Amino acid sequence: MELSNLTLEQKIGQMFICGLPGTAADEGIKGLIAEHHLGGVIYFRRNIESVEQLSRLSRELQQLPRSTPEIPLFISMDQEGGMVARLDHDGVSRIQGNMALGAANDPALTEKAAALAAKELTDLGINLNFAPCVDVNNNPANPVIGVRSFGEDPLQVAEHGAAAIRGYQNQGVSATAKHFPGHGDTAVDSHHGLASVPHSKERLYRVELPPFRKAIESGVDMIMTAHVIFPAFEPDGIPATLSRRVLTGLLRTELGFEGVIITDCLEMHAISKSCGIAEGAVRAIEAGADIVLVSHTLEEQVRAIQSVLAAVQSGRLSEKQIDESVRRILSLKQKRIGVVQESSPPEPCSRPLTPKEESEPLLRQIAERSVTLVSDASRNLPLDGAEPVLVIWPELRRRTEVDEPAVHRYTLADAIAPYAEEVTLVTVGTFPDSGEIRGAIEQSRNFRQIIVLTYAAEGEVSEGQISLIQGLNEIHGSSIIVVSTRNPYDINFFPEIGTYLCLYENRQYSLDALAKVLFGQLRPQGKLPVGLNPQFPIGHGL
Repeated sequence: MELSNLTLEQKIGQMFICGLPGTAADEGIKGLIAEHHLGGVIYFRRNIESVEQLSRLSRELQQLPRSTPEIPLFISMDQEGGMVARLDHDGVSRIQGNMALGAANDPALTEKAAALAAKELTDLGINLNFAPCVDVNNNPANPVIGVRSFGEDPLQVAEHGAAAIRGYQNQGVSATAKHFPGHGDTAVDSHHGLASVPHSKERLYRVELPPFRKAIESGVDMIMTAHVIFPAFEPDGIPATLSRRVLTGLLRTELGFEGVIITDCLEMHAISKSCGIAEGAVRAIEAGADIVLVSHTLEEQVRAIQSVLAAVQSGRLSEKQIDESVRRILSLKQKRIGVVQESSPPEPCSRPLTPKEESEPLLRQIAERSVTLVSDASRNLPLDGAEPVLVIWPELRRRTEVDEPAVHRYTLADAIAPYAEEVTLVTVGTFPDSGEIRGAIEQSRNFRQIIVLTYAAEGEVSEGQISLIQGLNEIHGSSIIVVSTRNPYDINFFPEIGTYLCLYENRQYSLDALAKVLFGQLRPQGKLPVGLNPQFPIGHGL
């Protein structure tokens, strides 16, 4: 449809992507699409039961009655891989996250992984991925980026980001470089508060911005904004999402980005608890955003759309600016999606989406290239398969327990079973209490080969996990082996341990590769994509 044929209400609707509450189209999302001319939807885990169900939902959404039936919806999600994968269900390839790819450090593998993800997203009717994350993670205390980053070297992050963009977009899925101008050096999660990156322009041009420059050169379709303050670019203390100096002055004019600018979700507290969601939507568009993301609450979604309409009608926002944004949006939809009939997935969707014989060689290769041996000063490796092995596994649990059926999760004990005659598994929480700690330490007394896995559930490894390792170390000295299964910085909390490896995630392919390394069946090849401390700098790996 030509821009000139759209009403103001239809144009404003194209500038919003919103979430829905369940696994089928409810009256709320139907109303947003029919009455408010919504331009796109975003999926979360709450929307997914199975690949078949999601395929049906995508088809249903694209075929809902609306005033512009020839304009397809953006159907989007955050499918970064690794620990941020909304789609992690049977039939879907468990693709590694960015930091594991950074440890393998082969952009060709990153491109193949993104292409595999994009193919499966396309099969499910998803045409827009909010990935890759190209933040440079140089702050160990960062609670929200961490393993979502390819690493701390801006050029390495830029190369892998460009590779991922090629992988997604060559398969017909729009990629989104995020979070501009960079969320990697923050100690605050913008879901919960407002962060600041108080560095000079020189530093920002040298560290934070190169991955975004490379993404723009690579033709990335979208860039997502960060709810973070950058005083060097915006001295008035306004977060980037709402800053015209950042979005229009820096991103559009200086860096020359001609694609679509989308906000991160405005329901995050950095925006919702300051200026509010509806006002935030107006300010974001004033700043230069083309699409506003409101992920969760129907009332807020409607209020934000109505506020933007009122801002145009009052003259606060110009219709010319609205037209420029909608022109970019329609151009991208035509380029990547075409017409609705072309974008609808087949019904029903087959499972698995990719035959295992096609996906498994790539995913095992990435896993085996990423396992990083940081230290084996006590020469605990390789383990002896004839000697009993104790595995202490951290289980991510809700802080408030609820009764749920027990589900077996693949652990390192499963992975090492082919190599060890006797394996004992002890499970503790990621926030283990004193009873769990005492129990695990007591059980360890009968073992000489002990592997403890850590998991930094909230940015840093918990005090309970630290106490557990310190208690084990008092009894067993440097003979214990510690493996971090999320953020790699955990060794800084217990530098006395004798053997330390980094895995970057805790899923099956990575655990299988780790088992091979532990028993001498595989030479560790990963290199640290971030520096842990002066002793273990970026690029280190035994």
